[in-house]
Amino acid sequence: MSDLLKFESEHVWHPYASMQNPPPVYAVKSASGVLLNFEDGRTVIDGMASWWCAIHGYNVPALNTAIEAQLGNMAHVMFGGLTHKPAAALAKLLLSIVPQDMQHVFFADSGSVSVEVAIKMALQHWQAQGIREKSKLLALKSAYHGDTFGAMAVCDPISGMHHMFADVLPKHYFSDVNIEAFTSQIKAHHHELAAVIVEPMVQGAGGMQFYSPEFLQQIRALCHQYDVLLIVDEIATGFGRTGKLFACEHANIQPDIMCVGKALTGGYMSLAATLCSAKVCAGIHADGAGILMHGPTFMANPLACSVALASLQLLLDSPWQQRVCDIALQLSNDLAVCRQHPSVADVRVFGAIGVIEMKAPVDVKKVQQCLIEQGVWLRPFGKLIYTMPPFIISPENLRTITSAMRKALSFA
Repeated sequence: MSDLLKFESEHVWHPYASMQNPPPVYAVKSASGVLLNFEDGRTVIDGMASWWCAIHGYNVPALNTAIEAQLGNMAHVMFGGLTHKPAAALAKLLLSIVPQDMQHVFFADSGSVSVEVAIKMALQHWQAQGIREKSKLLALKSAYHGDTFGAMAVCDPISGMHHMFADVLPKHYFSDVNIEAFTSQIKAHHHELAAVIVEPMVQGAGGMQFYSPEFLQQIRALCHQYDVLLIVDEIATGFGRTGKLFACEHANIQPDIMCVGKALTGGYMSLAATLCSAKVCAGIHADGAGILMHGPTFMANPLACSVALASLQLLLDSPWQQRVCDIALQLSNDLAVCRQHPSVADVRVFGAIGVIEMKAPVDVKKVQQCLIEQGVWLRPFGKLIYTMPPFIISPENLRTITSAMRKALSFA
């Protein structure tokens, strides 16, 4: 294994990492429940749910069985001109749990691609009606919507991760996260806005910022008033993470377009979906053609759809609301003392999300080493040390995570 790790360090990129001076990586041999078992014999508690998607933990019997059963039929078949039971059944279940205005599903192969599809839907909706001037989007500052070019263009262009591409990205509009700034932007630009795109309630990779349901309600009302579509990016927040099945439910709003991903398959395979209302679908068909111009090779992959169906059923049959509520209460109690630390700017909790924001960027290498020594896996970034654990985590394991987070403050 050491030879392979040496080879990998010289030839394989990791997310947001240098190839010439790569950060430490830890080889995982196996995973079960909330535990990651390293090749070197160490075991750590995964407080990240593998970037927020493994909500049921690892090596889940029901999800293993779903994939194994589907594998006996077919691993993949193209979705162009063909269909299959896992895709149809998943679409039916999805549409039964998302906001009721969502009536149509496009299966994508990643969260970023689902955002690309959402943008295409919005643009084609207006183009098909002959309103071609509606070609811009309005997003929030500190937004993050993905790493493909359309998605990057609606991420924060200054404080986000993609500023180096600013000169080649499409130019859109951005608002501060307050109603006065947002109202001003939509009033000034609504005639050229195809859509507003927001992460409802929680701005994830842009800084783990939370905002009020009232602000989201006001955004929805202004989009109605100025005839602008509303896209909600629920890739990080969907499927229970905030205490509601979808974060937009906190504001009781109906989006026009919705993106889901990450936890959709319980972390087993890459799959996402873009959903839209009957209004958006009708708009796309207004020119008589109505061809949505997107079609990934692995669209609606049968293995991914099968495990997603099993994951959603497992979630719905579980006491997930109580689990998330219990996680939120424990995070609030365990992390409250961190507010007294002189290097801490803020501590915030929302659902199964616990965030410690430092006053200065953290030393990721030192912090992560400290965490691993405490038997915990987290992925700090920027000024943040945060956790988004699997919903099945025990109070004891969660206490180990929060204790490690408190200790890591000394190394931040």
